[in-house]
Amino acid sequence: MEKKYPLPPFTEETAKQKIQAAEDAWNSKKPAKIALAYSPDSEWRNRIAFLQGRAEIVAFLQGKWEKELDYKLKKSYWAHTDNKIAVRFEYEWRDAVGQWYRAYGNENWEFDENGLMEKRFASINDLPIREEDRHL
Repeated sequence: MEKKYPLPPFTEETAKQKIQAAEDAWNSKKPAKIALAYSPDSEWRNRIAFLQGRAEIVAFLQGKWEKELDYKLKKSYWAHTDNKIAVRFEYEWRDAVGQWYRAYGNENWEFDENGLMEKRFASINDLPIREEDRHL
């Protein structure tokens, strides 16, 4: 059985390690690699998209980074329990015509005993910004 360390139950330290690993993976923009952190039947809500399973996650992320150019993400710890982590995040990206955006949001994560994320629920808001207002 595949495992993704650290495993639950989480401490504040191991929750922060899990968050940093997720931030690093998403900033790599490698959908197939990122999907391996999720259980094979992982359930997602991302804005209005509802996804299930790694294949849908990979397809979603490929489409995301075709649209969201020069993507850069920062995640931060909010709270945790034994197998759940709450995260705040912001990321910046630009579209094909050069308009920059900052996205803000919250994610709630739930993990199985092998450290794979079973559920990811994200609430996200986008704000158009000027390039000189970027801070990531």
